[in-house]
Amino acid sequence: MKKRLFVTGLSGFVGRHLKSRLNGHDSTWQVMPVAARYDLTDAKTLEGLWPELPDAVIHLAGQTFVPEAFRDPARTLHINLMGTLNLLQALKARGFTGTFLYVSSGDVYGQVSDDGFPITEQQPPAPCNPYAVSKLSAELLSLQWGISEGWPVVVARPFNHIGTGQKEHFVIASAARQICRIQQGLQTPQLSVGDIDVTRDFLDVDDVVSAYLALLEKGTPGRIYNICSGREQSVRSLIELLADIAQIEIQLTQDLARLRTVSQRRVCGSHARLHQITGWKPETTTQQSLRSILSDWEIRVRQE
Repeated sequence: MKKRLFVTGLSGFVGRHLKSRLNGHDSTWQVMPVAARYDLTDAKTLEGLWPELPDAVIHLAGQTFVPEAFRDPARTLHINLMGTLNLLQALKARGFTGTFLYVSSGDVYGQVSDDGFPITEQQPPAPCNPYAVSKLSAELLSLQWGISEGWPVVVARPFNHIGTGQKEHFVIASAARQICRIQQGLQTPQLSVGDIDVTRDFLDVDDVVSAYLALLEKGTPGRIYNICSGREQSVRSLIELLADIAQIEIQLTQDLARLRTVSQRRVCGSHARLHQITGWKPETTTQQSLRSILSDWEIRVRQE
């Protein structure tokens, strides 16, 4: 018999990939249907949400866009911290005692000096934006809940992930959309970009989903795990690779509106702990990811 898995944020970028994975594969998990519409910031909507008790929960839902967190930090904290508290309290009231996987972010590490790479879980968090503060706060809350309630709580810190279905305000999705618009004659061969001479640790969303499922099965309660590729790649190199795959010439122009406040210049994480405990490792190449993203945007641009 399959175990029941409740996932918040199932309609989001990662949630849709997770649902597709579990629906399309022989899995030990069955995603629970949502009994009613709910809002994590409104505790009353969570009452009676689970006719059957979940065996595990993956908490994906949240406000994930850093510029939005700077625009409205109170709302970001309300969604990401208080929303998590409301979820934990509602699960406790229902009698939940299963595994709770809190999805945080590699962004909690903040500014890391060059001698701190690759970033391990031993790196002290130093969040540089309200989004990262909200995620670190909810991490601590979830781990405290695990101690107080005796639940197996595991924290995941995913780094940058890319893939099909991502919203266009994320850098690689934005570049892919613009390249497809150029291909279809909808804009001149100029790409509007932010600061692309930074490096990030990019991981395909399907590998991220695999990591979450591996942590549900084998993650050690009370521990934190980086989810990352372990490779440092510049944003510029990925955009140039997208253009090469699409076989078009592009000119890059910097848009000041796309520049972020306080940006870490380099990012590269270590997934050694995750690999050691679960055996997980990345399976999707950057080329495979970018080809899928372009194919996805080709369709989406036609439908705009």
